[in-house]
Amino acid sequence: MNKLRVLLADDHAIIRDGLRQILADTEDLEAAGEAANGLEVMALIREQTWDLLVLDISMPGRSGLDLIRMVKDECPRLPILILSMHQEEQYAVRALHAGASGYLTKESDSALLLHAMRRVAAGGVYVSDKVAELMARGLRPLTAALPHTLLSDREYQVFNLLVQGQGPGDIATELSLSVKTISTHKTRILQKMGMGNLSELVRYAISHHLIDADDLY
Repeated sequence: MNKLRVLLADDHAIIRDGLRQILADTEDLEAAGEAANGLEVMALIREQTWDLLVLDISMPGRSGLDLIRMVKDECPRLPILILSMHQEEQYAVRALHAGASGYLTKESDSALLLHAMRRVAAGGVYVSDKVAELMARGLRPLTAALPHTLLSDREYQVFNLLVQGQGPGDIATELSLSVKTISTHKTRILQKMGMGNLSELVRYAISHHLIDADDLY
């Protein structure tokens, strides 16, 4: 049997090691390549043929959502499964709209991960019941959209980092942007969401289950 070639993209070596070990115990999936950032992902998909890309949405440099779109522009038929530390409420729907075929959190067990990988690699879509509900909810006409859904993908990424306690300097470093650009994003986020300060953003994020209050301590 020819194994499906899987490209593992995550900036944490320990995660890639774990994924490689999980795939080593299968008869149909092979960890055929690894990437630690978006540049490596793009280089590898241009150099070789892959059956599946398993992608962490939060890697240094370019936004994970932008990277999904870049990959799909280069290789429209390459299935992408997002494996993320972020809960579904934060990024799943945006990732699927960007072109991913599945979204799974890193809290998932190996059996579910393999199921999702095989399903996506075969041309299917994998979403949890929670994500399916979020997507269905987005199809319903609403009298007013929730404020965080009005943000662009980059603004939403900055919003998430801000409410998790990161300062503009740290966010600028992580996203390879200037502090001035991050400050501009913060101002626009506050304006779009109709809020006056960071504390209000944090309370909003907690009340809408976009972050866990326990993660702030």
